[in-house]
Amino acid sequence: MTNTRGRALGAGRLLVTYRLECAAQGIEARARALALEQSIEMPLEAVDDAFVRDEIVARVEAIGHVPGDRAGCFEVQLSLAFRTTGSEPGQLLNMLFGNCSLQPDVELLDLEASDDLLATLPGPRFGVAGWRAALGLEAGHPPRALTCTALKPQGLAPERLAELAAVFAEAGIDVIKDDHGIADQDYAPFARRVAAVQRAVSAAASRRPAPGRAIYAPTLSGGPARMAEQLRIVREEGVGAVLVCPMIVGVPTLVEQVRAHAGVPIIAHPALAGSGRIAPPLLLGRLFRLFGADATIFPNFGGRFSYDASTCRAIAQRAREPLAGIRDTLPVPAGGMSVDRVGEMLGEFGSDVMLLIGGNLLAGPSAGGGSVRARAEAFVARVHVAQEASLDDRVGRKVLPR
Repeated sequence: MTNTRGRALGAGRLLVTYRLECAAQGIEARARALALEQSIEMPLEAVDDAFVRDEIVARVEAIGHVPGDRAGCFEVQLSLAFRTTGSEPGQLLNMLFGNCSLQPDVELLDLEASDDLLATLPGPRFGVAGWRAALGLEAGHPPRALTCTALKPQGLAPERLAELAAVFAEAGIDVIKDDHGIADQDYAPFARRVAAVQRAVSAAASRRPAPGRAIYAPTLSGGPARMAEQLRIVREEGVGAVLVCPMIVGVPTLVEQVRAHAGVPIIAHPALAGSGRIAPPLLLGRLFRLFGADATIFPNFGGRFSYDASTCRAIAQRAREPLAGIRDTLPVPAGGMSVDRVGEMLGEFGSDVMLLIGGNLLAGPSAGGGSVRARAEAFVARVHVAQEASLDDRVGRKVLPR
């Protein structure tokens, strides 16, 4: 078995890591086949152009067993010619995983963020500091985790959603987003819904218990014409953020339309992100960040989904780690979280995080915590108490339970 780890990578190439399920005796041939599939899609011996053979064909750089993984599973590193991406995010995904996403024995694990790649992708416009500034928390306020909730259920009229948004805003929640399934349906059309909810959130500003303002993030959806109209409404109504599902609207849309024209922080939702066997830390943590998301929602461990704690930590790390001048992205653990888990999540992810609790706040008395407003206030209070405890710890003072 060949292992060429540590070999110098040529300029203008991307190092991409895959997991392959294959018998040991066939792994080298399988790796070469993968390299051809993700570059020229034809037999190498049929290529008579020297430039194609020397520069465009993907190369197998390393083959090794996956540490701790089952037998018959290998990690394969390919180098792909950066020029094949066309410096465009959709084509980048195509070259990384387009055809081989149809092969059930392949998983895309990682991508080295080369200088060539970083120069062509925008990254977040606002990042973590930008979120704090948008919420009025950037000056004179110690850093704390941000709070977020979702307007639901789908099917409510705009006026009902606005009433709910006002409750959340008055309770002190920072970011109030549409549930990602709320789009432009006839029972809550985008224009009417956004106007009503934004008015309610703005009116609630004077009744908030804590410093800072509330931000509403409506869901953007549809094709270019519909989304352009939605972005116009967002700007005219003074909306403070937007929610988008990159794997549904397409990453070129995220980059070229939303990131370029929204003018407000972007929350990326992971709908459909689990359909293609791309490792979540790469897709939700790094790629969504590179494509322009200022916050990335991911299914936290212990909720409705099956991600484990190590995967969630890796997503948060990829979202916030230093990356050659690219702003950080705010991780948003979600998916069946409850108020009771606030302390645990803050201990796991720290203060540069946005905690998203949706259905648990709406459960009201059935969740043992009184009204929706009471549960929203309890959510905010737990985050603020945790912040104060952290500050007291830093100055060496003991914090008494409240």
